[in-house]
Amino acid sequence: MKLILKFLLVLIIITITSIGYLSFVGIKTTKFNNQIISKITKINNNFAIELKEIKIVLDPLRLRLQAKTLGPKLKNKNKNIEIESIKTKIPLRSLFGKNFLLEDLEISSKTLEIKSLISFIRTIDQKPELYVLEKIIKKGFLITDIKLNFDDKGNLKNDYKINGFIKDGEINIFNKYKVEKLNFIFSYSENSLNINGINLLLNNLNFSSKDLNIKKVDDNFLVNGIVENKNINLENHNLKALVKPYFPNLDIQNLKFNSKSIFSFNLNKKLKLNNLDLKSELEIDKLFLSNKIELKNILPKIKDSINFSEYKITIDYKNKDFLIHGNGNIQLQDFNDELSFVINKKNNIYDFKTLLKINKNPFMIDFLSFKKDENNKAVINLSGSKILNQKLKFDLIQYKEKENIFKVEDLVLNKKMQIIKFKNIQSKYVNEDKKINDLEITSKKNVYYLRSTTFNAKKLIDNLINGESKENTSKKNFKLDVKIDNFFLDNFNSINNFHGNLAFQKGKIINGNLTGFFLDNKKLNFTVKSTENEKITTLFSDKAEPIVSKYKFIKGFDEGLLDFYSSEKDGESISTLKIYDFKLKELPVLTKILTLASLQGIADILSGEGIRFNEFEMNFKNKGNLMTIDEIYAIGPAISILMNGYVEKNTLISLRGTLVPATTLNKVIGSLPFIGNILVGKKTGEGVFGVSFKIKGPPQNLETTVNPIKTLTPRFITRTIEKIKKN
Repeated sequence: MKLILKFLLVLIIITITSIGYLSFVGIKTTKFNNQIISKITKINNNFAIELKEIKIVLDPLRLRLQAKTLGPKLKNKNKNIEIESIKTKIPLRSLFGKNFLLEDLEISSKTLEIKSLISFIRTIDQKPELYVLEKIIKKGFLITDIKLNFDDKGNLKNDYKINGFIKDGEINIFNKYKVEKLNFIFSYSENSLNINGINLLLNNLNFSSKDLNIKKVDDNFLVNGIVENKNINLENHNLKALVKPYFPNLDIQNLKFNSKSIFSFNLNKKLKLNNLDLKSELEIDKLFLSNKIELKNILPKIKDSINFSEYKITIDYKNKDFLIHGNGNIQLQDFNDELSFVINKKNNIYDFKTLLKINKNPFMIDFLSFKKDENNKAVINLSGSKILNQKLKFDLIQYKEKENIFKVEDLVLNKKMQIIKFKNIQSKYVNEDKKINDLEITSKKNVYYLRSTTFNAKKLIDNLINGESKENTSKKNFKLDVKIDNFFLDNFNSINNFHGNLAFQKGKIINGNLTGFFLDNKKLNFTVKSTENEKITTLFSDKAEPIVSKYKFIKGFDEGLLDFYSSEKDGESISTLKIYDFKLKELPVLTKILTLASLQGIADILSGEGIRFNEFEMNFKNKGNLMTIDEIYAIGPAISILMNGYVEKNTLISLRGTLVPATTLNKVIGSLPFIGNILVGKKTGEGVFGVSFKIKGPPQNLETTVNPIKTLTPRFITRTIEKIKKN
């Protein structure tokens, strides 16, 4: 019995000592190498693994062995991956059964070069994206820990975890996008990837993200995260690479900003993005945009670039709909103004509100001869909606500066920016000539009613005469009923009770009749009548001077009566302009002709008291930008003129003609048998030679040549006789 007890005691001591030794010190062996290699190759049979001695430590409480080996190698073909360590847990029961089991497997890598790791993986899997990845990744290092779990039958579970970090990554995509100093920590488990602490340089710009999560849901990937950027300064190459592809219509010259964005989206296997949800805040320090819009007729000092500063933009985007707020400084001219806006897109409808506060900068409405006082503040409000690829509606367009106000309600435009309709237009303002204007246009079905007590149309008429009016501004056919109590043609001439109506078709007047009276009860009448193929326009005025004086090259026009007739057909108009009993005090070209012809006496009259004409008649044709002058004939007590030629708008003037003093003309006509005696009598005076002349060149640089003539053309004599007969 003592011997048995001693044996048992020794056995217990040896067992306890062995268990203690195995638990605290362990042993090194190669006995389990084949079994562990077999389990690893079952994960992927392309791998070959080289194991050194394995250290075994007993876990007596859990009845398992803990095994660890240092410096193993993964091999495939001629590629090797060195591993820091492999750890596993072996249930004791599996040592006595037929199946060798592992509870888990922990693999810790050494610092791996990413490019070499991808090259190794490509020896196993030749996917094209791995080839692309190997080409664009230039350098970087990876350290990772992989934990795999096995079930009771030795099968790999799906609850694996991969943790690690990337350091000093460098990626170059087509020499266009260069990522450097890429660092982040990652954690990957079944269908889920979490990335934290991302820092990188993209084209030498700092980007960072606190958190990025990618989760697989069915066949899609759900991505969400937070990105923050500070002091991003985009110039030249970065603008072309990072902005231009996504905003091709924006010519951005410089952009400096801070931003914070929270986002989520779905990504399918073809890398197509869906269900984007984005909340973003941008603080723009400076943004320079090239100005491609011609607005000098509204903002006369507008610059070639638009500058935004201290500007904040918030974006809330979800499922292709979005809400954008913006507020801050905008420099369009010499000084900063304030611009705020809201754009709300739902489905295909864009609702917008914009408020622009103009401080010390100018603002003008050229065709109304209005100019803002630069010392006053003005506010412009715009609100409305836009249907994608369809009409644009302004609920309100309003300009307000002290007592000056312009207001348009319910204006609808089509895709070509033509007016479809509007509800109301109101304006009350003091123009540049210090004249008060008030105007209101209201609509009822297809009839618009224009009413005004005082309206100065000086600039509107100037634009019409100079050909600066725009056609086809309205698509709709409509009628305009006009009633203006006091209608100013210029600063000195006004028409009372100016009334009538006009009918428009596609922005052009097709029928109309307008009538008014000058202060001395002289009449002005304008009519338009159209048939299927022809449009006839007439203008008659008992006072010619208010209309003729609009032409800049005529100065010192006085008195006169004007009668105009024009017929337009197939894009060509044939017109006749007649002016009776008027006087000219200044006409630079005519004065030059008279001086060059040594008709100094008549030239002195022209520049002094002025030359009187009994009648002026001009017959001409217009087609496009070409005016063909068939004949201009003017006759008066001092001189008579006959000429023809053509005018290309803003390009070239070419005229030729004959000028004859009245004494010479009387002498020639008086010498005609019988007819001369009847028309001018026998006494004709001494007279002088007439002149022929040519005027040619650009409008701002005309050249005039003069030659004396001894005989008059039959055409000149015939036209003179016709005029004298009429008188």
